[in-house]
Amino acid sequence: MSEFDYDLFVIGGGSGGVRAARIAAQHGAKVALAEEYRYGGTCVIRGCVPKKLLVYASQFSEAFEDAVGFGWSGLEGATFDWATLIANKDREIGRLEGAYLANLERAGVAAIRSRATLESPHRVFLEAEDRSVTAKTILIATGGRPNIDPRLPGVEHVITSNEVFHLETLPERVVVTGGGYIAVEFAGILNGLGVETTLLYRGEEILRGFDDDLRTALHAEMERKGVKIVCGDVFEKIEKTDAGLLGHTAAGHVLAADQILFAIGRSPNTNGLGLECAGVTTDVHGAIVVDEWSRTSVPSIYAVGDVTNRINLTPVAIREGHAFADTVFGGRPVNVDHETVASAVFSQPELGTVGLTEVEARAAFQIVDVYKTNFRPMLHTLSGREERMLMKLVVDGETDRVLGVHVMGHGAAEMVQVLGILLKKGATKADFDATVAVHPTAAEELVTMRMAPERYVREAAE
Repeated sequence: MSEFDYDLFVIGGGSGGVRAARIAAQHGAKVALAEEYRYGGTCVIRGCVPKKLLVYASQFSEAFEDAVGFGWSGLEGATFDWATLIANKDREIGRLEGAYLANLERAGVAAIRSRATLESPHRVFLEAEDRSVTAKTILIATGGRPNIDPRLPGVEHVITSNEVFHLETLPERVVVTGGGYIAVEFAGILNGLGVETTLLYRGEEILRGFDDDLRTALHAEMERKGVKIVCGDVFEKIEKTDAGLLGHTAAGHVLAADQILFAIGRSPNTNGLGLECAGVTTDVHGAIVVDEWSRTSVPSIYAVGDVTNRINLTPVAIREGHAFADTVFGGRPVNVDHETVASAVFSQPELGTVGLTEVEARAAFQIVDVYKTNFRPMLHTLSGREERMLMKLVVDGETDRVLGVHVMGHGAAEMVQVLGILLKKGATKADFDATVAVHPTAAEELVTMRMAPERYVREAAE
């Protein structure tokens, strides 16, 4: 008989934790998983999945307008009902949560509805059941939580991405503060649903860390669609009045809104987990420090996903969880390659990006060639919409290897999934050129860019 109740105990029922638990169980381990909220985690319950459903909903307003140029009529007067969308969204999220739970149980995982905290390197306390259990190995997969500024006067009046999915009514005016994925995505969603939308960001340009050409191009397109973007400014005070909320900024602006949505980043969800009781090391941001095998400072405790603050994307958490299970319980050591990870921003228009930005490439390589094309896609030749599409290749000028690809426009997310494979395999610009185009598509531009590139040569250090 084992000296432990379980071979593996997983804290957190999001994508990474569920995958790790299920694969470990399939390898023959006795596994339990504790989740205090809902199975599926941030991505499924109040993140990627419901957000994408809202993105789809918000795009119909433009689709109805575009249809006129293609001969459709009688679309005037279409109305939108927020309550119907939210009810349908909730029904789908409920179905997905049920599927996550069913997959766990089918694999033989004991699913426990409870907050779980560490008591020691092998001991976990279940609050809902007021009992402790032991495990040979513990995996922490508790994800992240939205940031707010607790020092901001009036911060109690704001909402985050947790609450926005459950608003009873659609507000007429919203200020979104932040400049990352979540902020620009919700600004696009709300604007598309007819909400007067302002985006307030402290930085000089939205989407810090993305390629600069994508950032400026998306900024222009969002403003063309009606989003007001204010950069280089922050809230100093928020007050509630009979007419709604008033946000006072450092630059002296007063922004009126019915809701103010904070999307200023996320932090590792480690508060109150008892990490100090088990001796688990965290960094200055509260993230659990792990090695390339997702092992913490305590040999029996591992961590995957956003709680480690490596690359905070759901597919990365899933890959990390699967690799952990294969390594520890499957006898197949696997560590996750965190280089050249493709990602998408479901802004409007959407972005797809993989590899190095131009700035990163020019800092790391002696010669960098940049190929760019900016055009009006075929969809809008009849719709009359002025929306542009941008594609950019960043290439090592000495080896011809493609270092980065950045796309803005319809289908960018679908393109970048395949582009990620090419960059992972070390494809060259010559490989792109040798590929026969699929016509007529926007993606064919990726293999037909034959113009002379912009070449940048780094000066040798003295």
